[in-house]
Amino acid sequence: MGEVQDHYNNLLAKHYTWMFGTPFDEKVSEQKEILEEALQTNADCSGLAVDLGSGPGFQAIALSEMGFSPVLAVDTNEFLLNELQSHQGHRPVRTVCSDLLRLREFVAPMTAQVIVCMGDTITHLPNKDAVEELILLVADTLAPDGKFVITYRDLSVEATGLDRFIPVHADQEKVMTCFLEFDRPDSVLVYDLVYSREGSKWLLEKSAYRKLRLPADWLQDAMKRAGFIVHTGQAGRFIRLVGQKRDAL
Repeated sequence: MGEVQDHYNNLLAKHYTWMFGTPFDEKVSEQKEILEEALQTNADCSGLAVDLGSGPGFQAIALSEMGFSPVLAVDTNEFLLNELQSHQGHRPVRTVCSDLLRLREFVAPMTAQVIVCMGDTITHLPNKDAVEELILLVADTLAPDGKFVITYRDLSVEATGLDRFIPVHADQEKVMTCFLEFDRPDSVLVYDLVYSREGSKWLLEKSAYRKLRLPADWLQDAMKRAGFIVHTGQAGRFIRLVGQKRDAL
């Protein structure tokens, strides 16, 4: 995930929360609603929850507000984890700066009630083998009947022409645009361009990284092979998959 880490370190992390165009607390509330629907919160919301690729903590803080304790927020970017810490207050959230595939190093087997991997994080893995490895790690880490929530953009269908240009967010001081280059069957090259106003001039920052193209049917089958009962749906613009671990695992 070195290319992704470099992209976040060099460009995206410092613009990450801004690019949603939503105050932090409103973004947490939005994610809380998505998680409540995904987890069917008539059930008990307690015990350990793990947020893989937590970023600044939208999902981690939402999970803590739902009653999960402790909540482990895992990300490779220290800037975003520091931002999370600035918002967490007295909530039972603990940050871990680490790669997702090192999950066994900081969570014991069969201890987590919920693990989430949201907001396109899963597409940052280097290949499908790594995705399957992560799914198996999650299955091993969840308690019986525990749930695994994934949200991501399915880029398996190639965008063409002007549809490859995506306006992300803009205000009077900053403009962000994304461009997608479908140069490989298994991944897409993502270019992020950020113009920031400096006095009477505009400063351009640019960087690129790869995202996996994961068909939703393939990901659902991979979760089933790992022993999950899977339900699919939508979370805004994202595909949502919720896997429940079978007792027999």
